[in-house]
Amino acid sequence: MKKINFLRSLAAVTLMTTVAAAQAHTGHGAEGFFAGIVHPFLGLDHLLAMVAVGIWSVVMLPKAHRLAGPALFIAMLLVGALVALAGFVLPQAEPGVAASVVALGTLLLLARRIGLTTGLALISVAALLHGYAHGAELAAGQSFASYAAGFMLGSAALHGVGLAAGNALQHLPTWVGRTAALLMGTSGLVMLAARL
Repeated sequence: MKKINFLRSLAAVTLMTTVAAAQAHTGHGAEGFFAGIVHPFLGLDHLLAMVAVGIWSVVMLPKAHRLAGPALFIAMLLVGALVALAGFVLPQAEPGVAASVVALGTLLLLARRIGLTTGLALISVAALLHGYAHGAELAAGQSFASYAAGFMLGSAALHGVGLAAGNALQHLPTWVGRTAALLMGTSGLVMLAARL
């Protein structure tokens, strides 16, 4: 019965992911702390990326250092947002964000083969792209500090979900984690195709 319920849940997540996978950012106009905090939850690309980093951290990092992956992501998220705030243009940022979801799905699927250093490098680049997308959406004249505090807190919450999911996956058959990684990578491919 538990297996049937799990498979139904997995099918529902797959359907939602496929339907929402082409979602892109709505553009500029984000304002304040509340907009910042909800932004990572509203974009499927951001949501998947944050959760993936949490799961990867459980798989690859010693228990005492599991917050290092999310902390690195949040630090680079801020750097990316500051790059956008400074007026620098990252060409093809939207496809890059989608590609980062593919990369993070692959990272989950092949975590031990890819290794820690490469994994941390991929997380840094993904965070830079996601941060840039956040920063580029800030409405003119709005407080960057308030907005940044919001999206960093929202991202941290999603990393927490990923850490919890990673812990749960350790008690499930290996194929469950592999399926989740494949779904994530596939969602990224769909988003990438929609943004090219």
